[in-house]
Amino acid sequence: MRFASLNILQVIGQVVLGLLAEIGRLALFAKDALVIGLTPRFYGGQILQQLFIIGYTSLPVVALTAFFTGGALALQIYTGSSATTAATLVPSIVAIGITRELGPVLAGLMVSGRVGASIAAELGTMKVTEQTDALITLSTNPFKYLVGPRLIAAVLSLPVLVFIGDIIGVMGGYVIGTRALGFNGAAFLKTTADTLHSDDVTSGLIKAAVFGFIIALMGCYNGFNSKGGAQGVGRATTNAVVASAILILAANFALTSLLFGKH
Repeated sequence: MRFASLNILQVIGQVVLGLLAEIGRLALFAKDALVIGLTPRFYGGQILQQLFIIGYTSLPVVALTAFFTGGALALQIYTGSSATTAATLVPSIVAIGITRELGPVLAGLMVSGRVGASIAAELGTMKVTEQTDALITLSTNPFKYLVGPRLIAAVLSLPVLVFIGDIIGVMGGYVIGTRALGFNGAAFLKTTADTLHSDDVTSGLIKAAVFGFIIALMGCYNGFNSKGGAQGVGRATTNAVVASAILILAANFALTSLLFGKH
């Protein structure tokens, strides 16, 4: 029994040490990404290309997610409220829920699954085929050429995507509310406008910028550290998506506590 307990403690210790080592490697990578990748000079062509890939091509999936989420939220609130309070609760909760929480979180998760995986796979392939070593041979810093543009594009793109998603999400609630639940359109919009404040939208956009940084950082980190050929690239892609999702949810909780904890 004593030896079994010691073995369990040894396994736990190894897991904790491995986790701390991974956090340390990620912190050093993030430091290099910020210090090297986000200081002049910038590769404008790469930034524009990543803005298109991360921002424009992600718009359809974010828009569809926001629209159906807004509609489903309106249905759920209407079902769970009485007829006398539904007219006030449905527009208010749809607007606040989308702008503060659901808009940035769902957009971040969808983009992490689409873009984070793509970044990890692309950089992982470059790593295992020694293309990153070729950049160093050509006196081009991989952090400045590969990591920096993706971080900048993600931080700029996510707030724009979330802002558009907020509008479409509220529109989804409006469409379901007026077409399926019998709400008056003008009253729905007036209640939404009276309820929604600039802080609600701004907090969601701040979250979106943080989520964009997380997505790009985890995609680049796992791509740069992939090894073992095609299987290693596959593991890097999976790890990037899972890590991004977990960190997005954790960051959302932290930012919500920071922005609204005293309200």
